[in-house]
Amino acid sequence: MTPVHDPASGRYIELPRPWPATAWASVALLLALVAACLWVVDASLSRLWAGLPRLGMWLGRAWPPDFSDFPTLMLRAGETLAIGTLGTGFACILALPLALLAARPLTPSPLVRQPVRAFLDALRGVDGFIFALVFVAAVGLGPFAGMLGVLLHSAGSIAKLWSEDLESADPGPLEALGQAGAGRARVALFALLPDRLPSLASIALYVWEFNVRASTVLGVVGAGGLGQELKSAIDLLAFDRVFAILLVILALVTAIDRLGALIRRRLG
Repeated sequence: MTPVHDPASGRYIELPRPWPATAWASVALLLALVAACLWVVDASLSRLWAGLPRLGMWLGRAWPPDFSDFPTLMLRAGETLAIGTLGTGFACILALPLALLAARPLTPSPLVRQPVRAFLDALRGVDGFIFALVFVAAVGLGPFAGMLGVLLHSAGSIAKLWSEDLESADPGPLEALGQAGAGRARVALFALLPDRLPSLASIALYVWEFNVRASTVLGVVGAGGLGQELKSAIDLLAFDRVFAILLVILALVTAIDRLGALIRRRLG
């Protein structure tokens, strides 16, 4: 803002400053990026408009939902829940030592910390869907491959978030224990982890909720769960069954989200 004197009132009025050239260049660059992305994805409103009648026909065929094979849907829902839960649980076990090695207060040496962080970035950089596809080829079709895919990707994500959370801890108690002669393992076990346990558990819960949602589509690559039934129904154009599967997915995800929120409130 630039102050300008107003003769009528005798006061100074703050006038907005014009945008600098760098701001206009940033806006132009952003617009160019959006235009390039639209060109790459071949966005076309005419194609969308032409496809709306087909979409409306499919929606009409989806009612009423087909729950005729309800036990199979429940089995697949159980597989989805198991994939997300076991994958997250084992990921937490793998992530804990990696997070301690990646946290600066416990691992001050960059020769150890930086390679661990690079490894975590590699795990996070490959989506669980890709890991599941690889494990389907390695161990065969089924939810076991999906669990392994979720495990590896989630281990990188959890360890990364945990290490950042550990670095935000109050250094006072850690330094006091260190000066008293406690090693890094004791500092982590008796000071750092107990202090950060609620936030670490909250992070794990968020990842668990995400993994259960993500596990609903892993079956598209043969990794079991509701995604496998969903792909089969879409291939057969059985939209009433597709709608039933989507309702089951919605109910499962909603229940997991509410349970996770309840547990986080209990953790305080």
